Amino acid sequence: MARPGAETINPGTGRLAHAPADHPPVKAAKVGVLIANLGTPDHYSYWPMRRYLSEFLSDKRVIDYPAWKWQPLLQTVILGKRPFTSGANYKQIWNHELNESPLMTITKAQTVKLQAALAKRFGDDVIVDFCMRYGNPSTESKVQALVEAGCEKILFFPLYPQYAGATSATANDAFFRALMKQLRQPAVRTVPEYFDHPLYIEALAASVRAGWEAADVAPDVLVASYHGMPIRYLTNGDPYHCQCQKTSRLLREALGWGPEMIDTTFQSVFGPEEWLKPYTVEHVAELARQGKKRIAVVAPAFSADCIETLEEIKGEIREAFEHAGGESFTYIPCLNDDEAHIRALAAVAADNLSGWLG
Repeated sequence: MARPGAETINPGTGRLAHAPADHPPVKAAKVGVLIANLGTPDHYSYWPMRRYLSEFLSDKRVIDYPAWKWQPLLQTVILGKRPFTSGANYKQIWNHELNESPLMTITKAQTVKLQAALAKRFGDDVIVDFCMRYGNPSTESKVQALVEAGCEKILFFPLYPQYAGATSATANDAFFRALMKQLRQPAVRTVPEYFDHPLYIEALAASVRAGWEAADVAPDVLVASYHGMPIRYLTNGDPYHCQCQKTSRLLREALGWGPEMIDTTFQSVFGPEEWLKPYTVEHVAELARQGKKRIAVVAPAFSADCIETLEEIKGEIREAFEHAGGESFTYIPCLNDDEAHIRALAAVAADNLSGWLG
């Protein structure tokens, strides 16, 4: 679909029909959709892990302590040890066949399927690609690639259903910084949080039903485990906690369950501050002590399985439950590249492409 007022481009030469012969070739106008996930190290060995963790933990949106206080501790004590422990955890879940993390494998699959879904609706006028906020492929490199492919408009789509400064906002920050390096900046839009989109809730509910059906014995309760954050962020105005709570409520209503069937918890606590509670690892142990010996855990804040789900939930959190007397632990995978999830992402993207593509 040519943009209104666009000049005709000769497909043989790539030049504008009325341009002089020495005019540089011009790409046909496209619209880019750039999905963004958190990131992944290039490998689980020490130096790739150190580079990745340094970039991640140096982000002021993630750790907002003053640099003079935080960086000496990070660059010496933390990055002297943590790449070994984190690398060992990544090695356990690594896709050795493709030599990449599961998050990379899944994000690639999501990109291919989302491209197909949007092409079915909009034809060849849309290009879907992906980037990582930390690690590779970088946001900057993918913005450059889309511009070179002829994208005069880019929809930036952070794959975080719930908004948080440490996820959605920092992804947008990287996108805006990449635009600063473009001589001819494309028109841009960013996708807001979509935690209450009906198709997202529908996909989440379908995954829970499938988990219940696959379990040998029906779980006593579903634990909806979200990535945590310091409680200070909530009091400073971050809406993440409230959106997580609403996600759980909408999921429960979609399943037709009573409030006693879903508990909302938070995982991945880091540092000395108090974080959002209850902590998942403590809560599942308490459930076991209370006699709820069969539980299922779902991670609605993660669009793709990653270290926090495949190692933390299926490892540390499962072990805490079992050590406290739990008997049956069911992990319900993230939505990943499930068809219902792709339909939801395509619908969210289409809503935000309104006016750009018919």
